[in-house]
Amino acid sequence: MNGYGGFPVSQSLVIALGLLVGLILLARLAAPALVRRGFRAPRRFEQGSPADLGLAYREVRIPTVGGKQLFGWLIPSAAPGPQPMVAVLHGWGGNAEDMLPFATLLHRGGLGVLLLDARNHGRSDAENFSSMPRFAEDLQHAIDWLAGQPEVDAARLAVLGHSVGAAACLLAASRQPGLAAVVSISAFTHPAEMMRLAMAAHHIPYWPIGRWVIGYVQRAIGHRLDDIAPLHTLQAIRCPVLLVHGDQDRTVPVAEAKILYAHRSSDAVQLWVIPGADHDSVEAIQEHGERLLKFLDQAFGRP
Repeated sequence: MNGYGGFPVSQSLVIALGLLVGLILLARLAAPALVRRGFRAPRRFEQGSPADLGLAYREVRIPTVGGKQLFGWLIPSAAPGPQPMVAVLHGWGGNAEDMLPFATLLHRGGLGVLLLDARNHGRSDAENFSSMPRFAEDLQHAIDWLAGQPEVDAARLAVLGHSVGAAACLLAASRQPGLAAVVSISAFTHPAEMMRLAMAAHHIPYWPIGRWVIGYVQRAIGHRLDDIAPLHTLQAIRCPVLLVHGDQDRTVPVAEAKILYAHRSSDAVQLWVIPGADHDSVEAIQEHGERLLKFLDQAFGRP
């Protein structure tokens, strides 16, 4: 028997304590890699193109942060001269092809469209990890690039995003006072709450694991989740905002959209709940696209 602090300690207990300390240290070293793997976005490459829908387009490469490039399809309006343009951003694990139905709708309404791949998605360049602020960075660089294109009226630019892409649109718009409008489809209120729900679904306890994960994510992305949450960024946007949500959404419940709308700081925010639509409500929005086009026409000052 050995003594420690006046108490006898067996050799087996010392070994057990040593193993426990070793496991804790190993977990602290391995945890960041495990978190990054858990939040890695799946990459899917586009299989079709706007040509499949009869739309004239050109492939573009847009510079973004760190010398990386973004892949996109620029679909100009059929009208002559610079025209209003909508930059469209997919959700987590998506790509530009997922948003092609919006291109058909918007082009039919006389608007130009940019369908964009965020980093680590589609055919855009790779990055060490993805995050909602990085989606917003990519969108901001796309907006800046669009403003310099001859087909584009730089004074009439709007953004449209789905899910994480919608949250990124709200974040980018909160920093970009010159936008004409924002269309947010299936956005959540707060990323921390979505992370809690995801961990609960996998039976991961919030204390202590979940709380540590959220803290690590904040350090990794360089932002406090409270600061980038749509619940906060929506209140800083001065242009018209249309919040779109399906009432059958099981990924981000429609209650999230109602909470965002309840916390709006301007009458320029509208809420559109689509009956029977789920999280991927692209087809449902197409069926009732007149409302979306009317919202954009009013924001762009078009008859």
